[in-house]
Amino acid sequence: MVYDPPGRYTVSGAGGICLDGGAPQLLINEQFDAVQTRDFAGGTVVFLTRKEPNKLTPNEDAIAILPVSPTAGVLAIADGCGGQANGQLASKLAMEALAESVCKCDNPSDLRAPILDGFETAIRRVRELGSGAATTLIAIEINEGILRTFHVGDSQALLVGSRGKIKLQTRAHSPVGYAVEAGMLSERAALQHADRHLVSNVIGSDDLHIDMGSAKKLDKQDTLVIGSDGLFDNLRLDEIVQLVRKGPLLQAAATIESRVAQRMSTESVMFPSKPDDLAMLVYRQGSPMNPRLG
Repeated sequence: MVYDPPGRYTVSGAGGICLDGGAPQLLINEQFDAVQTRDFAGGTVVFLTRKEPNKLTPNEDAIAILPVSPTAGVLAIADGCGGQANGQLASKLAMEALAESVCKCDNPSDLRAPILDGFETAIRRVRELGSGAATTLIAIEINEGILRTFHVGDSQALLVGSRGKIKLQTRAHSPVGYAVEAGMLSERAALQHADRHLVSNVIGSDDLHIDMGSAKKLDKQDTLVIGSDGLFDNLRLDEIVQLVRKGPLLQAAATIESRVAQRMSTESVMFPSKPDDLAMLVYRQGSPMNPRLG
């Protein structure tokens, strides 16, 4: 793995599988002022990561964009737990482990085993720190128009159809997330809950579990949103859906970024506001870098 400051990595020694899909990227302790765009897995991915406003410590959120062919790859986000030691190091180790495993795979048509191997390696490396460090990790396989989710923690993925239908939403592994899923807590109450920062399943704990979703077909106009809690704690679900369900992808992602930044800097009883590190990926199938997609 070759490091290119200030946080961009390229993965070498991958057996050649990443050549046609473009260079893999790891964005660790990165600071973007605006959303970025690149071709990925037969479509376009728009991405951004930056640390909490006015924060002096490093950005504990990290992103991985791992193409394995022109129509397949893995998108991932890790959010180091800030309340514990070495959160930024934990997210870095998790991203590196996943990237190494995915880019050593010699069969792009079957990425489930390399992804799970990457999770297992991440678990081992974070535990070996011996400092109580922990991180979330969510990875989304996109392969020939088929999507599958893998995650530990409260970083989430959301799949939205062009008419605004939520086709997939991963469960946040947190007391508040479980309460929402069980119908015991409304989304509005969850966004204002005093314990929304607590995560009950993380890489680094002894009794974690990896939540793997079933395969799901991507329709042409579906939009995938992946984010750390810096995204989902500052925008309501209906806001995200309306912003991404149609229209240029780049414009939608830029609007999300702007609105999240405003929420983080302005506390209000009307809207959620939780200053935090931010990482997000927004993906849509179609002709790569198609102007219609942004």
